[in-house]
Amino acid sequence: MRPIQKSKKLADVCYDIRGPVLEKAKQMEDEGHKIIKLNIGNLAVFNFDPPDEIVQDMIRNMHGAAGYTDSKGMFAPRKAIMHYTQQKHIRGVTIEDVYIGNGASELIVMGMNALLNSGDEVLVPAPDYPLWTAAVSLSGGKPVHYVCDESADWMPDIDDIKKKITPNTKAIVVINPNNPTGALYPVEVLQQIVDVAREHQLIVFADEIYDKTLYDGEVHTSIASLADDVLFLTLNGLSKNYRSCGYRAGWMVVSGEKRHAKDYIEGLNMLASMRLCANAPGQFAIQTALGGYQSIDDLVGPGGRLLKQRDLAHKLLTEIPGVSCVKPKAALYMFPKLDPEIYPIKDDQEFIHELLTEQRVLLVQGTGFNWIKPDHFRVVFLPNTDDLTEAFGRISLFLESYRKRHGTY
Repeated sequence: MRPIQKSKKLADVCYDIRGPVLEKAKQMEDEGHKIIKLNIGNLAVFNFDPPDEIVQDMIRNMHGAAGYTDSKGMFAPRKAIMHYTQQKHIRGVTIEDVYIGNGASELIVMGMNALLNSGDEVLVPAPDYPLWTAAVSLSGGKPVHYVCDESADWMPDIDDIKKKITPNTKAIVVINPNNPTGALYPVEVLQQIVDVAREHQLIVFADEIYDKTLYDGEVHTSIASLADDVLFLTLNGLSKNYRSCGYRAGWMVVSGEKRHAKDYIEGLNMLASMRLCANAPGQFAIQTALGGYQSIDDLVGPGGRLLKQRDLAHKLLTEIPGVSCVKPKAALYMFPKLDPEIYPIKDDQEFIHELLTEQRVLLVQGTGFNWIKPDHFRVVFLPNTDDLTEAFGRISLFLESYRKRHGTY
């Protein structure tokens, strides 16, 4: 029979967070091995529970969750999101500017599908959360990666952004707080990006899913609060700040210069209608989450579990010879560097595969986040301190063995 092949649209699409190495890990688990997973920010499996009031509100409202909702979402959660944009000083947002989705991920793809024609370019950070690159490619566009500078605490390189703009550039993606680096961008950097977007009439896609997961008293600024004459699409949700990944409750807010984007917004409305609506139970959680006690503050503040685990993970990582890491100011991840003189890695996916096979620790290689060299990997610091200590002990043993094998010990 004629082989059935996947669409050519998927040729440049990859998502290595759930890629081939994860498949190997699943196989090893089936064989009875216990794997320490530091590959994905799935909070529930590490005993980070959602706020109880969210769970109770979903249960109480479940009898009313069987029908379709408005294609953009229910009135009450959209109103709560609108109020949240006001708290973030984003001006001019109405309920009609708010779209609720099955997680922010669905809305990322929807935003790109509605915008891009074949050959259109979108500026995406390197490293990035790989769904952004995949969504651009899947939508027929061309992702163009601008560099974030590790020596400057992973800040976007504004000059590199400017050099990579062409007549085909339609938008720029800003991931702040950043996944995978944990960087948090100051107002000065955000304002420079806004200035570039204004000059070249670019849409700004702002991924702010970790905007409350901040350490050491840091404060997050929404880039959309800095201008009214640029079009912004700001994405957020309950997955991380409220430990509710599986509820798939995210949102997208259109703000700024909307007058010249009527046709694009019509496209967004069309796609929102085509998928009928986001899941109703998840929508019931949004108003309570945004208006309730912000328990994330307890986790990231002094004595908080996430803060302790970040500090421990950074200490254990940077004690390993040849490993350096910018300490994250936000989010749930670190993006350490392996000194290429000590670790001459040619294929970082194979490197991560060897680590999994030898020490049963699962990470994601840096090139899986569209980083330009095979010298980084991403670490999730969600396991408890005992498990983190065990995991980094195994990583240290593997790296010691690697140094010996390559004569760089």
